[in-house]
Amino acid sequence: MAEAHQAVAFQFTVTPDGIDLQLSHQALTEIYLSGVRSWKKRIIRLKNSVITGVYPASPSSWLFVVIAILATMYTRSDPSMGLIAKIQEHLPVSTQCQAVVSAVLFSTMLWLLLIFTMRLCLKQLLSYHRWMFEQHGKMSTTTKVWVALVRIFSGRKPLLYSYQGSLPNLPVPTVKDTVKRYLDSVRPLMDDTEYERMTKLAAEFESNLGNRLQWYLKLKALWAANYVSDWWEEYVYLRGRSPIMVNSNYYGMDFLYVTPTPIQAARAGNSIHAFFLYRRKLNREEIKPVSSATGPPVSAVPCCSYQFERMFDTCRIPGTLTDTVHHWQDSDYVAVYHRGRYFRLKVYQAGRLLSPREIEFQIQRILDDSSPPSKGEAKLGALTAGDRIPWAKARTKYFSSGVNKRSLDCIERAAFFVTLDDDEQGMMGDDPASSLDHYAKSLLHGKCYDRWFDKSFSVVYYKNGKNGINAEHSWADAPVLAHLWEYTLATDSFQLGYNAEGHCKGDVDSSLPRPQKLNWEIPSECEEQISQSLAVAQALADDVDFHVFSFRDFGKGKVKKCRVSPDAFVQMALQLAYYRERRTFCLTYEASMTRLFREGRTETVRSCTNESSAFVRALEGGEVRIWTLRLFRAASEKHQQLYRMAMTGGGIDRHLFCLYVVSKYLGVESPFLKEVLSEPWRLSTSQTPVQQVELFDMVNHPEYISCGGGFGPVADDGYGVSYCILGDNMINFHISCKHSCPDTDAHKFGDQIRKALHDLIQLLGPNQKEPSKPEESRPEVKKDQ
Repeated sequence: MAEAHQAVAFQFTVTPDGIDLQLSHQALTEIYLSGVRSWKKRIIRLKNSVITGVYPASPSSWLFVVIAILATMYTRSDPSMGLIAKIQEHLPVSTQCQAVVSAVLFSTMLWLLLIFTMRLCLKQLLSYHRWMFEQHGKMSTTTKVWVALVRIFSGRKPLLYSYQGSLPNLPVPTVKDTVKRYLDSVRPLMDDTEYERMTKLAAEFESNLGNRLQWYLKLKALWAANYVSDWWEEYVYLRGRSPIMVNSNYYGMDFLYVTPTPIQAARAGNSIHAFFLYRRKLNREEIKPVSSATGPPVSAVPCCSYQFERMFDTCRIPGTLTDTVHHWQDSDYVAVYHRGRYFRLKVYQAGRLLSPREIEFQIQRILDDSSPPSKGEAKLGALTAGDRIPWAKARTKYFSSGVNKRSLDCIERAAFFVTLDDDEQGMMGDDPASSLDHYAKSLLHGKCYDRWFDKSFSVVYYKNGKNGINAEHSWADAPVLAHLWEYTLATDSFQLGYNAEGHCKGDVDSSLPRPQKLNWEIPSECEEQISQSLAVAQALADDVDFHVFSFRDFGKGKVKKCRVSPDAFVQMALQLAYYRERRTFCLTYEASMTRLFREGRTETVRSCTNESSAFVRALEGGEVRIWTLRLFRAASEKHQQLYRMAMTGGGIDRHLFCLYVVSKYLGVESPFLKEVLSEPWRLSTSQTPVQQVELFDMVNHPEYISCGGGFGPVADDGYGVSYCILGDNMINFHISCKHSCPDTDAHKFGDQIRKALHDLIQLLGPNQKEPSKPEESRPEVKKDQ
């Protein structure tokens, strides 16, 4: 076996003269350097653990405390109030050393007490969230004092995980408040009879079962770091038995108007190198802790960083009842798929990271490899795209031993997965709008067998130099992956760059070993299962309707001049567009983050409110403009209030979800909770964060903008809408739905969104220009050929 031969560092043969030992110096050197690299990582991790463990103090502050205590002793004063003498009595050392050792021990205890006190104070300070509810541009005296205290207790130069021990726990809302907010959110969706019935169910739940479930939930909140996140990961993601392709995974796009190089291997070389540069910074915790997306001076409020831990070297493993997420130590290779073959591409040689030019050279070797796939290998990835139970059974039966297990382990333990796609994608040709739709579908599901959907993320490199990313959702949410993706795009274009011919810069070590092709022994029964999984995945992929468009008639610049939140503006436009298409309102999901709390993930903002429905009806009913404008502002302010409540632990859905989980553990039924959690989200929306990385310079390089990313529809008869607010003059939309539903059409809904955006800006301020055609809205910058 090829992989077995490469693992041998020495060979020996038995001869009449004895044993002839043949050492492979290259292999031994590689083993030595790998060991050195491993020990360096351990030392760095140990150092970072110490620094993070004593934050917001620093290790050097211990020496300062010791010197200060010793100095006071020489002045014949006792700051310990007799404690040093007490310690000295119990020390089994000589008299000459007792005083110094006891002083050092007291100083250490004092130092640890100060650290604990500072961390406790910082945790209490970060539990204050009233700043978020204050009027934009104005700050109360209390908040000003709070900002100053946060800066004092925050320490200097924090590492990525420095704030983890100081973040507050997610609070558990009262059942009364959650039920009240829930009833308020569904009022515009129900007639009087339905609402009265739901009110009675809610009242019965609140007065009886709710308090019992709440007691158990509070008990968990006292014990666990976050009372939501582990159950959310398990029951929402890992226990789902339907395909994760389309239903759970999401994607991110490349630059919209610029392709840094048309050479596929070169783009992969720079990009893969940038990914590993990011992983190096991640391992060293050199990435700045993510802060809340608010304006200064409150922008220094830290967010939880625990989701970064499983970014690389992670894979979702299928199970019959539930999947699991496995994370390994740093892999020195990536798994590559090309034309039905799987390869193991090492990116470290002799203990160093390969240069972009060397990775390009290795990628080109894979592209030039003409060997055919093994029997059953070409469409093996379809197992990860189909239903989870067949994949779990096939994995146990056919991939638990032998060559198949070794090759599967190679894929699952890789740093990440790479697909070298023979297609060309991006905004190109005579119909750029349609090409973006094809680009989105390619990233979301591809051919259903040329991605490994279980990996934490898979990167796709197209023939024309475009790229994109597909991510599994259970390990982290989109903002975390977006941070990685922005860094990679920026490093690729602005830091590494390409030469005049479009190749990566640098030299190549021609002695690099060739990428290793993985071997498989797929039996006919497994091939049948692959075909069945592919049929399920293909039917799901064919049913997805996608429309991606870039709205450039105006952006957040004009909206903010009207003193309206850009996010609230887009959400009101979505409500108006949906009502115009269906003549009714629907339960609307907007994702917000709860990362102000330890191990926080997301919460739901229910964007369809009494205020938003009143505004839409007034606008469509031809009410007086001044009255309609007042309703719009009331709806926007209500949306912002709900968003802030969700971010600060006052949401509705995660609390009700956890109460439902507790009821299942206790074996009790709640008609109220059962009905609440069975309601379909026919409009699922999410805003993609941008410019989280300082390397991006959209002022000097406005053409280097990503189109954002998207996801599949949540409901069979609904829409999935992802939008990305870029700069002051662009909003990108990714709309998904299903062809099988006669009531949904992604392109028609996109037209409704365009019209709604213009109607709202005209409402806010007259004399706005009329909608332009989609193809006229593109800026005159460098485009793909």
